[in-house]
Order: sequence, then C-alpha cells, then structure tokens
Amino acid sequence: MPNPPAVTAQAIIVEALNVAGVIGDGETPSAEDINSNLSRLNDMLAQWQRKRWLIWHLVDVSFVSTGVQFYTVGPGQNFNVTARPDRLETGCFVRLLNTAPPNQVDRPLEVIESRETYSRIALKSMGTFPRYVFYDSAYPIGNLYVWPVPQAALYEIHIALKDVLAQFATSVTPVNLPPEYVPAMKWNLARRMRAAYRMPADAEVNALGQDALNVLRLANTQVALLTMPAPLRGNGQYDPYSDTIR
Repeated sequence: MPNPPAVTAQAIIVEALNVAGVIGDGETPSAEDINSNLSRLNDMLAQWQRKRWLIWHLVDVSFVSTGVQFYTVGPGQNFNVTARPDRLETGCFVRLLNTAPPNQVDRPLEVIESRETYSRIALKSMGTFPRYVFYDSAYPIGNLYVWPVPQAALYEIHIALKDVLAQFATSVTPVNLPPEYVPAMKWNLARRMRAAYRMPADAEVNALGQDALNVLRLANTQVALLTMPAPLRGNGQYDPYSDTIR
C-alpha cells in the first residue's frame, strides 16, 4: 500500500484555525493567517524545546579530551551540535580510551547544576580522573567544564542533550516528529490562536490541549534509578568534590 501523504505545517495550522473557531469548515485561510500562525507554531516549538518531558529522545555527543579546562558546545564547536543546548541532562560520562575495545570502561560524570557551585572548587586546573561536569550555557556558544581536568587523549567525554525539535522553514515543510506530536501541536496552537485573535478561552480546547501534552509527558518521561545521597550514608560533613565524609 502507498504511504499516506506527509502532514505539513500548513495542515496543522488549518486544522488549528478550524478547531479554534477562527474559520469554519470548508473555509480557506488567507496567506497572512498561514504566515502569522506559522510563526506562532515555531514559537511554541521553541518553548517546548526547553522542556525535557516534551522531548522524545536524548542524544549522546562526544569529544576526545585535549587537556584544556573547558570545551565549546554549539554548531561547529568541540561538541558539534545543531543548536546550542540550554542544559545538560543526566547521563553524562567519560570513556577510558586506554582500555581495549570492545571492553572500554565508562564512568559517570555528576552534573554540577550551577555556576555558584562550580565556583566553590578551589583548584579548578587540577588534572586527574574526571568526576564532574559543569555546563555554562553562554550564548551563542556554550562552554563545558570537566573537573578534575581530563588529560589529553586519555578520555572520551560524552554529554547527554535533548534532541532538537526542528522548526518549520515554510508552511509546506512536513512534520518529522513522532505521530503523537501532531494532535499536541494542533490543539495547543489553537489555544494560542484564540488568544492572538482576541477570542475568549475555550474550556474544551484547553482541556484537549492539556490532554495532548499529557500524552507526550507519559511517552517521554524517563525516571532515573534512585541513588542514596552520600551525606545520608554516614555521619560527618560531606565533601562533594572528594566524595568522602569528613
């Protein structure tokens, strides 16, 4: 059987205009309506990009250590990604390259979540086995700090990032997303349309939009294995940068 025709951005926009009540069945929206709502659709996807539970996949990006204190992250950078990420996700690790394939050893990297916490490290240039990673989400290029600093060519640094929700270049660009994203885009774009066209909120449209987002949340949520924080394993003051109780 032939494959069904691809869903395009325009098809989503027309459906959203219809369910929002902006146009009626059989009516054709103007080119201006299509263009303005294409912009709203891309704005919505840009905001979704920052929410882990709206991204269906994490990608692993790697770079071999060179002995420097930090690496750049972005298009054409050390960690070459399509777009500058906003944050790291759980799942970063280093791979020891001095072990023979296929038995190379991976060790997890704990993500330092804030500049304030990274700033507490007294000797930032110390070089030994890496255990922590901090991502400075500078714009337009991010900077990745691994600590202790890994020696050149001994480690392959792996970071976990959200996959990119590609935006629509034109109204005829096909949707290249899992099928559950189509109703989520339609109903939530309709909610934004009603606000943009100065129409009152519609409780049913809002409920269907929220239900579609809940489907994405259920499909995409991944819960990491619970671990016991070191301070709870004994008495004393915990030093997070030596993983010891003092």
